[in-house]
Amino acid sequence: MNTTISALRPSGISTDKLHALVARERALYMQRNPKSQALATRAGAHLMFGVPLHWMSDWGTPFALQVASAQGAHLQDVDGHRLADFCLGDTGAMFGHAPAAVTAALQRQAALGLTTMLPNEDGAVVAELLAERFGLPQWQFAMTATDANRFVLRWMRAATGRKVLLVFNGCYHGTVSDVFVDLVDGQPVQRDSLLGQVHDLTQTTRVVEFNDLAALEAALAPGDVACVLAEPVMTNIGMVLPQPGFWEQAQALIKKHGAMLVMDETHTISSGPGGYARAHGLSPDAVVVGKPLGGGMPCAAYGFSAELAQRAVQAKRNAPPGHSGIGTTLTANLLAMAAMRATLSELMTAPTYVPLHALAGVLAQGLQELLASRHMPWCVTQVGARVEFQFCPVAPVNGTQAANAMDAELEHAIHLYLLNREVLITPFHNMMLICPDTRHDDVARLLQGMRDFLDECT
Repeated sequence: MNTTISALRPSGISTDKLHALVARERALYMQRNPKSQALATRAGAHLMFGVPLHWMSDWGTPFALQVASAQGAHLQDVDGHRLADFCLGDTGAMFGHAPAAVTAALQRQAALGLTTMLPNEDGAVVAELLAERFGLPQWQFAMTATDANRFVLRWMRAATGRKVLLVFNGCYHGTVSDVFVDLVDGQPVQRDSLLGQVHDLTQTTRVVEFNDLAALEAALAPGDVACVLAEPVMTNIGMVLPQPGFWEQAQALIKKHGAMLVMDETHTISSGPGGYARAHGLSPDAVVVGKPLGGGMPCAAYGFSAELAQRAVQAKRNAPPGHSGIGTTLTANLLAMAAMRATLSELMTAPTYVPLHALAGVLAQGLQELLASRHMPWCVTQVGARVEFQFCPVAPVNGTQAANAMDAELEHAIHLYLLNREVLITPFHNMMLICPDTRHDDVARLLQGMRDFLDECT
């Protein structure tokens, strides 16, 4: 019996078939993963939510999958399944799991010391390589991109003497509280999901839609914005590409009103060794990069233009002595610096990206052809080694459109279905990443899984 139009979701998926598939796939997952279930039960005794971090339980599975090892483009779970990994730690393992260059560097450094709260030669070399890659001359470090964004905001406010942050609706820059302000019916609203927040963020955070130049200028006009913090391509609400000419005009507006532009390249580093901004000729005042910078080792960095660095240094010198609120004791530890040096020297190089982008293009084209053959109202976007599909016929141009296209139930169903077929994609949205170890047969397995899913649910 054919599915009636009334039974279809906006994405073209049959709700009844989807529910039946999810029930079956959950049972299959439990059957396939008894050791993961046993470990998850054990963890539940002393780990809140049964996992080290609560969001590790948000994968749409009956219990968390437990990893035994990760190498290259594959994970091995405790039940012995070998998964083709297109999540890659949500970009943290963009150069593959346990890359040989980084592993060797960590082993060498571990014998020489782990952390000392003092610099070594690696710091100078890493800063030189970062300056070469990103075109910004002055650098500092952090443990995560969240920390880097938080530290940059402090520097920006100190350097400019301004308090207001401007972000784009639907953005995500780690767990920096300041960014969790959304537009609801055109009005700024503090995000309800932000736990434990006691200050009114709307007093110091302004939010506009991505690609809206008129709104951007209106928000900048009061002259109190310290900086605009943005991904050059929005990625955490699904992909939202800048419209042609948007960033060129936006940069001019930001400069006109005396604000700074900070580009968070943590995900868009998939565009090339200098990120999206470098690849597209943009000139931010500051750049943040995290996750893949250490080949999987926790570390991040942020760079400033010469002018901004001079203002930041002066602000520090003018401040009273004491704690600055910037940096942590373990930041720039010896292991992290060794990992960054190895990554920048041997992995984050132009030749590495060429095959990544090519294979990502094969994946993107394969998805587009599959969706067209099934007449699915979905779109596919590629940013370098990063590919995403969204449940809308035309790529969204702002966060509101991207959010309206999301379907959490469908996303979880796709993730679960692929996981049972030993393919892993990012669960919180439909992102797939190519690393140097990804092979054509991995892509073919992913495409076959998507083909089978659509055949069962449409």
